[in-house]
Amino acid sequence: MSAAEIRFADVETVSDFRTLTARARAGDDAGGMRLVAGGQILAAYVRALGPTMLGEAVPTVLGLRTMALQDDARVDVTASLGSVLDRLARMPEDDVVFPVPTVTVTEPWAGVLPPRSGWLREGAVSCAALVDAARAGIAEVAGLLPDRAGAPLVSSARTAVWGRELSGVPGRVPAGAAFGGFTLGFLEAGTEATVHSNGRWSRVSTVRGHVLVRSAAVF
Repeated sequence: MSAAEIRFADVETVSDFRTLTARARAGDDAGGMRLVAGGQILAAYVRALGPTMLGEAVPTVLGLRTMALQDDARVDVTASLGSVLDRLARMPEDDVVFPVPTVTVTEPWAGVLPPRSGWLREGAVSCAALVDAARAGIAEVAGLLPDRAGAPLVSSARTAVWGRELSGVPGRVPAGAAFGGFTLGFLEAGTEATVHSNGRWSRVSTVRGHVLVRSAAVF
């Protein structure tokens, strides 16, 4: 197996990877994805929310999905979401071999990934409650903005809504975590999410993926 290729466990895993990439690009057309493989696990990180201008206090919200591989791989690249989707589109329907993009991009968030160990469980919350919080926040941001809002007003609205803590959720989790889980499709009806903390990081984990948040003040 070439170092420039990875072999997913099955076609269902490829489909999950494609869905994650498409959802991430729908929220950030020019965004990137950091791919980290060690052994037979691929970790795919994307940004669901974050500052769009210097000094904006919106928390940086990352989505993480881990996927099984057939073979050991050693990969650590940050590529554009567009290039990842392009390579997925070129794969035959029953193929599991993914050619890793060779052209990399620079994403500030990708240089500071969350810790892999040392997480403390804070409790649990229903995915339904997080979906409700995300939808309410989206509606609130829209309601705060006039038709032709300038960048400072948009920044202020995003910070006010997504930067505040989620009510009824254990730990100190910004509302942006609900937004990230909702837009990336991590919140499955009828299930719970577990909430974890590790220093300045918070993590909301579901059966579909993980949302990781570090406040803008310290990111």
